[in-house]
Amino acid sequence: MVSDATSVPPPTHVRRYGDDPSQLYDVRLPTGAVRGVTVVVIHGGFWRPAVDRTHAAAQAQAFADNGFHVAVLEYRRVPGDWAGMSADVRTGLGAIRSDADLPEPVILIGHSAGGHLVTWLQHQPEARGIRGTVSLAGAVDLHLVRDLGLGAGAAPAMMGDADEHVWRAADPALLGPPPAPVLLVHGTADESVPVEVSESYQAAAGDGVPLEVLSGVTHMELVEPGTRGFEAALRAVNSLADQA
Repeated sequence: MVSDATSVPPPTHVRRYGDDPSQLYDVRLPTGAVRGVTVVVIHGGFWRPAVDRTHAAAQAQAFADNGFHVAVLEYRRVPGDWAGMSADVRTGLGAIRSDADLPEPVILIGHSAGGHLVTWLQHQPEARGIRGTVSLAGAVDLHLVRDLGLGAGAAPAMMGDADEHVWRAADPALLGPPPAPVLLVHGTADESVPVEVSESYQAAAGDGVPLEVLSGVTHMELVEPGTRGFEAALRAVNSLADQA
């Protein structure tokens, strides 16, 4: 069970990158020893409107408490509007990277559907020069997520009437080798996105994409501070931050 967001301190700032209510991001400034790295968090929820960025509040604060500047990117989650969703994460990342309070380098991290979005986003111009990407139980092979019927048909619901050309362009597993390091973390007890989805992406992305498989770890533990799953997520972020 993810920590109650009401028990987490509010973000330092909330900033807009568009006029829609969902076009904004939370900023959390670091406590303790400052790392000089920005972690951009994209939340999951199978791309549906019922789950918003408050879902990631505890995770984001934990990164801030470990010395990172943090931006939690919200985005439109309208069924059938992949064009709007993808435009939002691109525009939002551009705004974050222009924010004077948020230093370079940048690390992207996403959980579940957010894992799909960050591994897709790393291939876009707005992500050029990032330090790397972390996918936590990510829906990183969009076609396999569809074929397995995950999230009660979440992928087709998100893509709507998009044709196969659009599906392929939206699928991180079909975009070729990643332009920056990608670290995959997945639990064997994941009840929402099975490990085979990360394994499929790993096989498609080519050499050099490590996958840490955590025995007995569930889907939500990866974003729950204080758990073994979250400790693995934090290790992944630290390893990218430590790279020169």
